[in-house]
Amino acid sequence: MSGEPRSRAARSSAAEDTRTKLLAGALATLTEQGIAKTSARSIAATAGVNQALVFYHFGTVDDLLAAACRYGAEQRLAAYRERLDAVRSLGELLAVARELNASERAGGQVAVLGQLLAGGQTQPRLAAATAAGLTLWTDEIERVLARVLAGSPLAEFVDVTGLAKAASAAFVGLELYEGVDPAGAERALASLDQLAALAAALEGLGPVAQRAVRSRLRRSGSRGRA
Repeated sequence: MSGEPRSRAARSSAAEDTRTKLLAGALATLTEQGIAKTSARSIAATAGVNQALVFYHFGTVDDLLAAACRYGAEQRLAAYRERLDAVRSLGELLAVARELNASERAGGQVAVLGQLLAGGQTQPRLAAATAAGLTLWTDEIERVLARVLAGSPLAEFVDVTGLAKAASAAFVGLELYEGVDPAGAERALASLDQLAALAAALEGLGPVAQRAVRSRLRRSGSRGRA
């Protein structure tokens, strides 16, 4: 009797270990071989498990890739959450983004995103799954932006959710663009640093000046909607 619970626990642990190997194997295969050569056979070979286990644990290759996208995002977010929690300005957020840029390129995560985005153009299920994985990053960035913009003259004029999506899209785009034009990507990042400095300057204005800025922004917004 006492051996049966331990046996079930051992089987559960082995199954979880196999799932993790397949998730990591899918990410490695995407990085090394590209979406066109990513199959149950190639993933299983990379993971060092039987090909049938792909279908046993995930049903389809697309479902495995979807889970791998989320798994990869969760792993990277866990590694950076403490840093993101400490961010108190747009400049600090950009500093973390630069660190993430270097880390993700070295670790191959950019290649994974590029392959998943390419596959998603023709495979709707993969597109939805990739978007869901990216949403994990977008939600985290939105949380940080809402915190750092609170009290800023810009707060009432910025769509934080939309800005978070734009930031995520820009990060992915710059990561891929850097592969063909490193100098151009660096210049784009430098321009974001300039915007962060401008936002910091606005936050440093006194109450009277901040009211003047808000008034001007409201007038500009009214003209834009007219």
